[in-house]
Amino acid sequence: MSLLADEGRTTVLVVDDAAAGRYAMGAVLRRAGHSVVPVASAGEALAELDERLRSGALPDLALVDVGLPDMSGFELCRRLKAQPPTAALPVVHFSAAAIAPGDRCRGLDAGGEAYLTVPAEPEEIQAVVRAAVRGARMRNGAEALVRRLTLLSETIVDVQAARTLGELAAAAAEGAARLTRSPAAVFVLGEDGELYSGTSHARARTTLPDAGAHEAVGRLIRRLTAADPRAHDTVVPAPLWPAGFFRPGVCEDARLVLARTEGGTPVCVALPLSGTHATPTDTTGLVSRLAQATALAAQPLLMYQVERHVALTLQHSFLPKQVPEFPGLEVVVRYVPASRQTEIGGDFYAAVSTRGGVLTAVGDVVGHSLEAATVMVEIRHALRAFAVEEADPGVLAARLDQMLQHYHPDVTATVCLALVEPRSGRLRVANAGHIPPLVVHEAGSAEYVKASGPLLGLGLDRPEPTETTLWPTDRLLMVTDGLIETRGIDLSVSMEHLRTAAADAPLGTVALCDTLLHCFGRDRDDDIAMLALRLRLG
Repeated sequence: MSLLADEGRTTVLVVDDAAAGRYAMGAVLRRAGHSVVPVASAGEALAELDERLRSGALPDLALVDVGLPDMSGFELCRRLKAQPPTAALPVVHFSAAAIAPGDRCRGLDAGGEAYLTVPAEPEEIQAVVRAAVRGARMRNGAEALVRRLTLLSETIVDVQAARTLGELAAAAAEGAARLTRSPAAVFVLGEDGELYSGTSHARARTTLPDAGAHEAVGRLIRRLTAADPRAHDTVVPAPLWPAGFFRPGVCEDARLVLARTEGGTPVCVALPLSGTHATPTDTTGLVSRLAQATALAAQPLLMYQVERHVALTLQHSFLPKQVPEFPGLEVVVRYVPASRQTEIGGDFYAAVSTRGGVLTAVGDVVGHSLEAATVMVEIRHALRAFAVEEADPGVLAARLDQMLQHYHPDVTATVCLALVEPRSGRLRVANAGHIPPLVVHEAGSAEYVKASGPLLGLGLDRPEPTETTLWPTDRLLMVTDGLIETRGIDLSVSMEHLRTAAADAPLGTVALCDTLLHCFGRDRDDDIAMLALRLRLG
């Protein structure tokens, strides 16, 4: 059996300074079905390989004479094996003169795959060449598989680290592109009907498919999965796939590899199936594994979307955009939920009328989850219930602390309570681990009320409330740390920035809130709750 039939057509580089030797070796190889590239020296061999590297068509094997005029065959082999582009090229040494066992050892030590003594029978030459090529291909195939498995593992780590479904789709698309060396896209059909998609960077460097193309793919995936819930690998003919999706101006078939979350949500990896970007067959299983891993990673993010919707519903239901009118007092509130890509917060505010004046509160349940939002609602309701009979902010803080310890022993919260008597301006503040209130004076200065204390839920002793006077020209500002807290920056520094900005803000409570939100409230990673008040003149 020839090598042509056994291993597919191969190209052999024959390096021999003797013209007769090149002719004889070439004749044997051509009769066996090989393509032969003859050169007369090591220098010519290196030049030929450089040229073929540029065209991406290295030979499959190099047959190298040991006794070359410009460089020994052993040294040529060492140089080839030392350079990554040619390190995988199998080398077989041959010689009619150097036939001692030591010569064979030198050839193997230099990195050669075999050593031929010539003249040799054609069958022996063919067998050695077949074995060397087969071994190199198996070795290269194993190394390529290891590389792809490494890429798959790295991609799965990136996918699992995604914080949003959009990040997940983008990470999976980039990993699929690296695995297949082709453009790729990944789609997740959310339970809310929303389509989350990501496209590989190589595709993103050209004109991206517009939103209409992505929506068309989404509808196609929905129809496919509805028609056959068991479908996991299918081909969409070019007429049904948006033109130019993978390559601008090109209509081509698409291969869809589908997986599903535990809840049945489809996750799809889309790849081109025609032209130069056809998916290699040896990556089929790896792409399927990637789709399955993406579906597993998507499950908690999909659940989070549902959880976030419930939490936001709670927050919006129990945090009205306006508070009741209070005689002698102007109160303005603001609540800005974190962006869709961030976690659920537990920020809240409250303003209630009590026997001793108007009680205002701003707080934050520690943590980001549906539980945090639920506990936030409980604290707010408990505060309103306690305030029916008790106005003292210190007593109220202690009661909230006991409530958390009893019903939610693993939860802590920060809160700042301020009791204002509108007629006298008397202000009493109890603080539980929160940013203290900021008194903004009309003269263009601002200062924090010196009030501190431990978080709620720890059962620690609480200091007496801090007492001061709020003048008619003053404004009291209470905020949660979501307004100013920035990762990597000390909170005290951010608080000083807030104090300076508040002092420079225009007059009025509405202007104060709007100015600070404009300065600090853009693209925040946490919810923002804000309350500002002042005594009403007249």
